[in-house]
Amino acid sequence: MSQEAIIHAYRHLYRHSLRAIQFSKPARYTLRDRLRLAFRKGSATDYEPRQVQNTLEFLQYAARENGLEHKIVKNLLFIWWVQSNGGRAKHKAKTPTRDELEIKTTAYDTLNHNIRMLNESMGLCLPAMTVRDPS
Repeated sequence: MSQEAIIHAYRHLYRHSLRAIQFSKPARYTLRDRLRLAFRKGSATDYEPRQVQNTLEFLQYAARENGLEHKIVKNLLFIWWVQSNGGRAKHKAKTPTRDELEIKTTAYDTLNHNIRMLNESMGLCLPAMTVRDPS
């Protein structure tokens, strides 16, 4: 895929995703950060034209109706928001132990595996990257 095609894929995915989440404020920033990370760290083979087209169609369905697609997008963004904030309630009073850090860094591995399986079975290109910052 050429550099121009990757840029167009990013823009189309971002635009359709914003429509799917109805431009809601906490979700739009989480989406932007996650999509940027996926395109910066991912490879060009992750964004084949057919996969991008399937993802755009998935996002159009999510924007059109309040069905399964919309709920998947909404829940993914909520989980990514919680992951980026280090959990729903941050406790800064105590220093996390080594085991707690291990749990925080590996807690989302199963979710990312499920996203990869969804991508594989439906031919999508949803970002399935683990952010390894436990803070």
